[in-house]
Amino acid sequence: MKKILIILMLCGLSVRVCANENNSSGENNRTKEAVRKAMELEKKYAKEQRFYSGDEYDFKGAEVNKDSLKSVPVIKPDYDFDMDTGVYDD
Repeated sequence: MKKILIILMLCGLSVRVCANENNSSGENNRTKEAVRKAMELEKKYAKEQRFYSGDEYDFKGAEVNKDSLKSVPVIKPDYDFDMDTGVYDD
């Protein structure tokens, strides 16, 4: 019975690891693509060596990818901040 439970646990862990690897490879691909685009723009700006005005910028290219927002953790606010105690005490 113990052997069966151990085998099931190992199978479950291996499936979970494979799922995480697939997910992280997608994140890595998005990151690499974003870095590649940014480097191409930097090369372009370094070659031209001029400043752009607001009408000439590509703001559409600087928008956040909606797929990457799923991997951002939600940060819960800490509401127990009290100015009367802590750092300001002498």
